[in-house]
Amino acid sequence: MQPSAFASDIDAYLAYLDLERGLSPNTRESYQRDLCQCAGFLAQRKVADWRSVSAVDAGAWVRSLSRGAASSQARKLTALRMFARFMVRERLRPDDFTALLTGPKPARRLPQTLTPAEIGRLLASPSGGDPASLRDRGLLELFYSSGLRVSELAELTLQQVDLEDGFARVFGKGSKERVVPIGGRARDAVAAWIASGRPHYVKPRTRSELFLSSRGTSLSRVALWGIVKKHAKRAGITKGVKPHLLRHSFATHLLTGGADLRSIQEMLGHASISTTQIYTAVEGRRLLDQHSRFHPRNKEK
Repeated sequence: MQPSAFASDIDAYLAYLDLERGLSPNTRESYQRDLCQCAGFLAQRKVADWRSVSAVDAGAWVRSLSRGAASSQARKLTALRMFARFMVRERLRPDDFTALLTGPKPARRLPQTLTPAEIGRLLASPSGGDPASLRDRGLLELFYSSGLRVSELAELTLQQVDLEDGFARVFGKGSKERVVPIGGRARDAVAAWIASGRPHYVKPRTRSELFLSSRGTSLSRVALWGIVKKHAKRAGITKGVKPHLLRHSFATHLLTGGADLRSIQEMLGHASISTTQIYTAVEGRRLLDQHSRFHPRNKEK
């Protein structure tokens, strides 16, 4: 917990994040933890409050993080930088004490994806006509067809889905709304679930969520990934099934098929094109692999 002398400014900043930035609860909580950690460190250095923090104090905190992962260090530094800019903007202090700070840039890991053949086996796994199979087939088809985040899929309601015109209105990070397409096979699978599967799951307390658990409530993110893992195992997929796997596959396969990066960015709901550009690296890696395996001058070795 942060020292009391630092608490009010952190609380003001968190209120700003809630009202103005619309950040997700997880991001907000991460920034809160990072700032509280920094406040505790500064208090040990006998710094009175945020208005008394110097660039030297801030640099000492960043250096104290050197044992942690680069990605964690970078996030903590980002949290402090954003907070310092907030203080200047609100005229709580005249200068940005983080202006000269540098920190590690986390290496960008290329996302793992499934091959089209693996996707085909995965989507074919729930092949029965029972309610559970109809549900699993509908959510897997929609997941891959639209590139949704797992949280977006879990929160999707009947009212957000237009199967006739083939799109869904999704509320992503920061409650930003976007329209995503639903392909023909996904439309058919979701329609079958709604008509023949979902009524078996409806209970008196059921609301309008599209995909339901056996208790008639919405599926949690953990439950959704449990379904994906179950069918990946049935399909004989040996890759580790992690969050975003179908989303990454969706984007990579679109790019391979010739879709432009801006369209993929829009469908994924990325705020910056630089986030989407990582998929060009995935495609580049695939082409290099194909070249090394099949070019005659490589095969001669």
